[in-house]
Amino acid sequence: MGNAHMRVFGIAGYSGSGKTTLIERVLPLLAARGLRIGVIKHTHHDFDIDQPGKDSWRAREAGAAAVLLASDHRTAVLTEHRDTPPRLEDLLDKLPPCDLVLVEGYKWEAIPKLEVHRAETGKPWLFPGDPNILVVVAADVGRPRDFPCIDIDAVHQLTDFILDHAQSRPTA
Repeated sequence: MGNAHMRVFGIAGYSGSGKTTLIERVLPLLAARGLRIGVIKHTHHDFDIDQPGKDSWRAREAGAAAVLLASDHRTAVLTEHRDTPPRLEDLLDKLPPCDLVLVEGYKWEAIPKLEVHRAETGKPWLFPGDPNILVVVAADVGRPRDFPCIDIDAVHQLTDFILDHAQSRPTA
């Protein structure tokens, strides 16, 4: 299913820093360039898009390792990871062909990324300990000294930066 030619770029930062908002702002600009964009979002919270009592939920509860839901408008694959969390490479394989995949979270993956930082999270900067962070986007705090920074409202510049620095997907 995956596409060996897709490029990958990460959006890192702690919860509440503005990662999703930044993605929402650059997605229309990327799509306007004719690109097919995928997004992989990591969460530390347990979630379920299924509803108790529905057929798909019942199949999972009965032990199905995966259930694919399909309508005329979209599909969703619910995969149980009972033993091991999925690796980013495996998730990329599950995507339909895309030109670019924005990876939200997975902050310690060895992929090119930017850091979104917000002082109100009370968390430290990530870039000093991660050589894969190429630039920071600071929302409510001064720029770090001696490190590249792009203003959070410079959406066109951020879009160009992502396209210029996205790399071919990692392989296992």
